Amino acid sequence: MKTVLTTLGISLLVLAGCAGQKQAESNFIQENIDNAVAQETIQTDIIEKSGKILNPRTIDKDGNIVYVPIDDWCSGFFPGNIWHMYELTGDQKWLPLAEKYTEDLDSVQYLTWHHDVGFMIGSSYLNGYRFAGKEEYKPVIIQTAKSLSTRFRPAAGVLQSWDADKGWQAERGWKCPVIIDNMMNLELLFEASKLSGDSTFYNIARKHADTTMANHFREDNSCYHVVDYDPETGEVRKRQTAQGYADESAWARGQAWALYGYTMCYRFTKNPVYLEAAHKIARFIMENRPSGNDYIPYWDYDAPDIPNAPRDASAAAVTASALLELYAYTEDQSLSDAYIEYAENILKQLSSPDYLAKENENKGFILMHSVGSFPHDSEVNVPLNYADYYYLEAMKRYKDLKKF
Repeated sequence: MKTVLTTLGISLLVLAGCAGQKQAESNFIQENIDNAVAQETIQTDIIEKSGKILNPRTIDKDGNIVYVPIDDWCSGFFPGNIWHMYELTGDQKWLPLAEKYTEDLDSVQYLTWHHDVGFMIGSSYLNGYRFAGKEEYKPVIIQTAKSLSTRFRPAAGVLQSWDADKGWQAERGWKCPVIIDNMMNLELLFEASKLSGDSTFYNIARKHADTTMANHFREDNSCYHVVDYDPETGEVRKRQTAQGYADESAWARGQAWALYGYTMCYRFTKNPVYLEAAHKIARFIMENRPSGNDYIPYWDYDAPDIPNAPRDASAAAVTASALLELYAYTEDQSLSDAYIEYAENILKQLSSPDYLAKENENKGFILMHSVGSFPHDSEVNVPLNYADYYYLEAMKRYKDLKKF
């Protein structure tokens, strides 16, 4: 009898411990959703009181909110954040705001002079279609894919990123620059192929992913930021950086884009080559974190002034979201456990006072301490709307995973 009672007591303690852990996880998620609600409410209140449709991207050196035009590559993330608020809370107050800020980007579907229309329309219109069943958004998504496809260079097998004949890019001597960020724009092509039945978009996305895999990566599984191609022959002309410390360094957000991009490519294609690529990139990121209990990377893994170099919360947020998806595709139990543990640790660190802004501070942005482009002295150690976007996406994925 004594043995039976002891066993029963241990079982009850285990159950109580599990229940306590579950409650702690639920509280963690809800507290951070509540914080996001407060911050996004600040931003939407400012916009609504202005009588205009404004699009907040960051804070300038004087502490003012920087609003961007609709053709800015970051213009889709703020509407995307509002869609995330609608999805995370179920509160109907967010729906008309998300619709209004999204539909302000209507003309972006015809933009052909850079590659980031995938970011811009994917985080706005595509989320509206996914989260609210907005069937009327489908034509915009498909037209955007058509516009993006005009940047495909068949001889090189890639979507050209920047135009090389204007701006600072013209000073680099490039012909057909492709940045690792471009992997993120493939999601819109894959989705447009499903929505339209046009396999052209799917085939372009696959070809770009294959070419990037062949030419962007080093033996240690880190990636270059920029690979320049000859658009007529497909020859690789240069492997360089634009936003990283050096051509041979590992720019932190670039590694995160790569991880997210190949994980997403596996979602649409089930090609095991893409899954293996994602595993390799994840290994590089995890093995090169700042320390055993520190998960927020410096802006570049090879920055010369580590440990005093700025951190990049945006890179961490993208990584967390990607790992939570990669976890679902990983059959190896120890590896999948490692992915979810790493993602959890990122989210906990981002949600700490070191990175999470207090309510009513940070001009309504959720996260602090991101880096846009250190070499250009642009947006260093500031909030960024895309850091918030991927943080909210990661929180939603984590919430779904935990079934809260």
